[in-house]
Amino acid sequence: MKIIKIFKETISDGFGFRYSIYFSGCTHYCEGCHNHETWKGDIGRVLDEEYMDEIVGEINKNSMLDGVTLSGGDPFFNPIELLKFLKEIKARTHKNIWSYTGYTFETLLKDPVIRECLDYIDVLVDGKFQRVNYHPELYFRGSSNQRIIDVKESLENDQIITLEF
Repeated sequence: MKIIKIFKETISDGFGFRYSIYFSGCTHYCEGCHNHETWKGDIGRVLDEEYMDEIVGEINKNSMLDGVTLSGGDPFFNPIELLKFLKEIKARTHKNIWSYTGYTFETLLKDPVIRECLDYIDVLVDGKFQRVNYHPELYFRGSSNQRIIDVKESLENDQIITLEF
């Protein structure tokens, strides 16, 4: 699993003041993607134990952070590694976690490993970026087909609960 960039403080990748991590690798190939260099999954720094400690340290030192956001590429490109990452980041930071993905929530529920990943994610922005549905005035998403999903509420109620901003 590789990380291509980190924004230590941002307000554009979810509600509040966030620490955003961009992972390498994506198979969606969305037309108009603003991170197309991530598609192959072969760029960036390997997420090893030392890098994980560095990331956790940065998050925990910044008391102003509201949460952590995962983007890319697609964080679900390496689901087994993502699950390990999510378990550790949640346990060591106790932060709210948002994740972006080109998959739909319904598709993620079908894979047991990915389904377990959802237990550690608070909000999911799902769906491929669609240039035809691009609207620059949308909060926290690039195209109107993408949904901002309250994962915990959706899993508890067995129906998709979206958040509006």
